[in-house]
Amino acid sequence: MGGPAEWPTRDLLSHRAATTPQRTALIDVETDEAWTFRAFDRRVDRVASALEADGERIGVLMDTRPAFATVFFAAMRIGSTVVPLNVRETAGELASKVERTGPDAIVCERSTESTAYEIAVDARVVSVDDPGDDRMARLPHHGSDEDADGSGAASIDPVSLAPDDTALVMFTSGTSGEPKAVRLTIDNLVASASASAFRLGVDPDDRWLCCLPMYHMGGLAPVIRSVLYGTTVVIQREFDPRETARVIDEYDVTGVSLVPTMCRRLLDAGWTPPDSLRFVLLGGAPASSELLERCLEAGVPVHPTYGMTETASQIATATPDETRAHEGTAGQPLVCTDVAIVDDDGRPVETGEAGEIVVSGPTVTPGYLDDDATAAAIGDRGLHTGDVGYRDADGRLWVLNRRSDRIVTGGENVDPGEVVAVLREDPAVAEAAVVGLDDPEWGERVAALVVPAAGPGENSSQNVDPPRLLDRCADRLAGFKRPKTIAVADSLPRTASGTIDRAAVRDRLREDGIDVTRGE
Repeated sequence: MGGPAEWPTRDLLSHRAATTPQRTALIDVETDEAWTFRAFDRRVDRVASALEADGERIGVLMDTRPAFATVFFAAMRIGSTVVPLNVRETAGELASKVERTGPDAIVCERSTESTAYEIAVDARVVSVDDPGDDRMARLPHHGSDEDADGSGAASIDPVSLAPDDTALVMFTSGTSGEPKAVRLTIDNLVASASASAFRLGVDPDDRWLCCLPMYHMGGLAPVIRSVLYGTTVVIQREFDPRETARVIDEYDVTGVSLVPTMCRRLLDAGWTPPDSLRFVLLGGAPASSELLERCLEAGVPVHPTYGMTETASQIATATPDETRAHEGTAGQPLVCTDVAIVDDDGRPVETGEAGEIVVSGPTVTPGYLDDDATAAAIGDRGLHTGDVGYRDADGRLWVLNRRSDRIVTGGENVDPGEVVAVLREDPAVAEAAVVGLDDPEWGERVAALVVPAAGPGENSSQNVDPPRLLDRCADRLAGFKRPKTIAVADSLPRTASGTIDRAAVRDRLREDGIDVTRGE
């Protein structure tokens, strides 16, 4: 006889529903409806039955809502990989991602229906809502409670899974200018949940508020972790400072994941955290010292975290006490997450010395869909993050520079090369440089320095029309990627080696830049 199978052997929800079926799994703030794990499991069963013939990959073009969680676990139940798609991106941006991942079906909602059809190509399109197009099928009603006891529910046997099976393919911006497709296994997700639990703790009565986009790891992680822990996830479909403050208070929320802009907006709205709140996991972008001081003064149990999609969320997380005593630290790495700081030759540096951050351990992706990208990023020591940082004598991590030149605005990643490519499509633009400028609201805002095609000259700036450039960007880029500040120059500042001097570009934009929009 063989030894015992590695756990988990099937989808995570079926394991949980067999253990504590009566406990509350999910609360939908919009409807004030609560689901037990038993009811959640039945809903997943019905959706899994409807998706069973849809192949190895299922694209999900939905915003934060319980239906997203249902589809995610339904796909896991039938052994399919979920490919979350960003609802804020244009059809052109999404089309290349669909082409690279080749989903057999795309699950959408009413608001993304037309985009789903535009990008689907050979994929079947189904909706979780009543479709507006007669061609589209609708998934079984996930919101009905008629199947809570199993009556009338379709039943499907969960497929056997292995820990190294790919559960997710998530896109993240890369230094090359093309988003990378990150593979995350079931083992990655379970290891991340386990390590986070050791750092943040788990209480049987925990309620983790999810108000981040579920197509990002920060939004989906609380759903996965709550199922593993047997605790409740509270889903708020859209963040609003006053409404989120009410939800945290009235639903006895014990934990919430936020990006710094959200946290700042809560404090600006006069929010005072209730006694029930144990942690605020603050990630997606670096938090300023000013914001962290405000949190500590207001009694917010803030846990600044450094993480990435490639590690299924957290790498290092600081506690409030660490944040107070060691300003700027991202905290110590999570258990079983090994962090090395290496020099340009890949050799470990001394304590306190800066170098590239390299991460290894069970939370780290086995690689990207692109083999070349995998070979470039993953070496003998683990995943090369491209970030620069250092560790102190107690292992605390400080992150000095963001990955390459990536811009993080409101928790969303923007690759400057993608924006430059769109700007240079305009015949009036010869060159462009795109950088992030500090922004009190969003952390950073996208800014562009452009060189007119007419070349040097006193009136060359007249050939570049910022509103027209924005119109071009609006057709090709999501709102968060479009330049908010634009300046015109005779040439781009360059270093002695000929590369663009990004510090000088920022200085020029601060001096001469024009804010072309502030409303997005």
